[in-house]
Amino acid sequence: MQLQDLRNAIPDYAKDLKLNLDSVLSETGAAGLNAKQIRVIALSCAIASRHAPLVAAIEGFAAEQLSPEEMNGARSAAAIMAMNNIYYRATHLIHNDEYGQLRAGLRMNVMANPGVDKMTFELASLAVSAINGCGACMDSHERTLRQHEVTAQGVQSALKIAAVVHAVAVTLEQSAS
Repeated sequence: MQLQDLRNAIPDYAKDLKLNLDSVLSETGAAGLNAKQIRVIALSCAIASRHAPLVAAIEGFAAEQLSPEEMNGARSAAAIMAMNNIYYRATHLIHNDEYGQLRAGLRMNVMANPGVDKMTFELASLAVSAINGCGACMDSHERTLRQHEVTAQGVQSALKIAAVVHAVAVTLEQSAS
């Protein structure tokens, strides 16, 4: 399914999502991000949102400008955050500080060479963490991004991509049933 076909499948009651999807996937609507960053973030978020037709449509959109390595970088961000968001959200929410002091012992080698530049990986990781609701990871990724001079507007744009892509997935999943 092409992105335009998917957009057209969004029901009329969710017209705002159609408009917002167009906006957040454009460089003018995603201020502070470049075209590659937008595509990496969108693909990571689609994967995190778990709606196969959306993933396929965003993959097509992303492949227009991303190399196979960059596509895998987006997939890597979704994969590693699927693990980290569960673990770190739990250790943050459990009211026993001992868990936060223990070594996680989880392999995260992909972070050393994710297939995309470090800040794009951080933006995708932040966006996926927002979808997965991990405040500890969002704080960590946002802090890293700001230390590397990514603007507040760039961070906001990544979060808007996450919000819209996830809302589209939820809406399409619900309307298909």
